[in-house]
Amino acid sequence: MALTPDDVVNKRFSQTKFREGYDQDEVDDFLDEVVVELRRLTQENEELKAQLASGGSSSAPAEAAAVAPEVVEAPAPVVEVAAPVAAAATASAVEDESVSTTNLLQLARRLHDEHVKEGADKRDALIAEGHATAARIVAEAETKQRNELARLNQEKAGIEHRIDELRTFEKDYRAGLKTYIEDQLQELTSSSVDGEKSASSSFSGFGG
Repeated sequence: MALTPDDVVNKRFSQTKFREGYDQDEVDDFLDEVVVELRRLTQENEELKAQLASGGSSSAPAEAAAVAPEVVEAPAPVVEVAAPVAAAATASAVEDESVSTTNLLQLARRLHDEHVKEGADKRDALIAEGHATAARIVAEAETKQRNELARLNQEKAGIEHRIDELRTFEKDYRAGLKTYIEDQLQELTSSSVDGEKSASSSFSGFGG
């Protein structure tokens, strides 16, 4: 294709689906087209230079020989002036083409470097973001684990305190129950003795 500097400037690449940046294959294909076009322009420049060199050495004598009989006439000076003008125009065209080729090559290199740098910057940004996300997730997990351990330890301390309270209550309850039973036994024993004494007194009075 006939590639122009505007084609390079206005070229737009497709975004990739699975990562940030441009499609590397598409960029490489476009650069291959640029290289082909640059090689074609370089070859044309070489051919023009060769034609200019051969035209300057061989065409002038032939033209001079053709107009030799008419040297004294007016057209002879015109031929001598027209040849340098045409050569200068051809040389200017070759120089302009060479400058255009150099500019196109520099532009292609600059675009390639920009695309590579942009892809590297996006890659580094994604890696940094991934590391930050991983660090945040780990920190959140560690914080959650510490909070869960603190909660479990607090519940354990509460349960142990409740067990101590129940043991104390059981001890006090057993002591109180023992005291109550002993008092009841003592009271029952006293009541039995008093009953026996009363019965014995009543029996003695009945016999007298």
